[in-house]
Amino acid sequence: MVASTTMTDASKYQESDSANIDTPCSANVCATPDIEKKYVHHVYNAIAPHFSATRFARWPKVASFLNSLSPGAVILDAGCGNGKYLGFNPNCFYIGCDISPSLIDICAKKDHEVLVADAVNLPYKTNFGDAAISIAVLHHLSTESRRRKAIEELIRVVRKGGTVLITVWAVEQEDSSLLSKWTPLSEKYNEGWVSGSIPQVRNSAALMLKQIPEANEDCCSTTGISKHRYAHPGYGEEGRREDNVIAASFCNGIQEDAISSSKAVTNQEYFVPWHLPYHRAEVNGTSTTAIANGLAKKDDKKGAVVYNRYYHVFAEGELQRLVTGIENAATVEQFYDKSNWCIILQKR
Repeated sequence: MVASTTMTDASKYQESDSANIDTPCSANVCATPDIEKKYVHHVYNAIAPHFSATRFARWPKVASFLNSLSPGAVILDAGCGNGKYLGFNPNCFYIGCDISPSLIDICAKKDHEVLVADAVNLPYKTNFGDAAISIAVLHHLSTESRRRKAIEELIRVVRKGGTVLITVWAVEQEDSSLLSKWTPLSEKYNEGWVSGSIPQVRNSAALMLKQIPEANEDCCSTTGISKHRYAHPGYGEEGRREDNVIAASFCNGIQEDAISSSKAVTNQEYFVPWHLPYHRAEVNGTSTTAIANGLAKKDDKKGAVVYNRYYHVFAEGELQRLVTGIENAATVEQFYDKSNWCIILQKR
């Protein structure tokens, strides 16, 4: 079985076109749009070591979900990134997958059970796992049909009675000023954008890509600021100390106000920048090619190569609407947590 093979060299693995054989994936849904190839897959392969270095804190809600599972449970982490949740509950078994070979290579070097796979076409048999998680993944899928398919896949691969936890970035950010620092795309992506040109941005001449904190990664808990350092693509200890102040300021906001103040916001398609410091970019030779191809730009003032990551940020109720119509999925809980919309589903 593919899923039970520990990968020792992620570079040898390519994205699988066969994947699951139980529920064929239609071509228009499984064909990866150019925007995802260029502004998700390519970017995370290029920034993987730096991204991994900033991703170490576990969200309390995800930790609680994993700890609630029975000993011996098989957990499928779809979009596992650097594997920070793999092995979290030592009484369970984990299999992780991600679209980025570079991130999977990082996981494999930690001796995790992982493979390269697409979230809309998971390579697991139906009813294979006891639980599945998808943490900050669906917002990188550029069409509604692909986002819905990814949810269907998570439900498919768990057994009857199994549970699924999904989290996505919310348009209702606790710090609403973040939206003004992201680059909004001029048009919402639909099925016709499977292949196409580089998307337009609104008022591109007036917008500058700014370094922004990763507000959705490691924020304060309900009892105060996290004991972990607030991590984002900053530069060294000085940058991280500055970010602790930023994190504390927006974590003190009221979630209800964040949701209310965003009612007038209609745009949900954004480019969110990632700053890769020059000293790290030199290690990753793909940055030079990315700059030459217009997929990244240099920011000499900040000493970094700037990559844009595509995001579809979710509005209130949107995640639940995607679940509607999936007959064998029942909603157990839905909630807003640290600028994320979250939902727990159970297969029936």
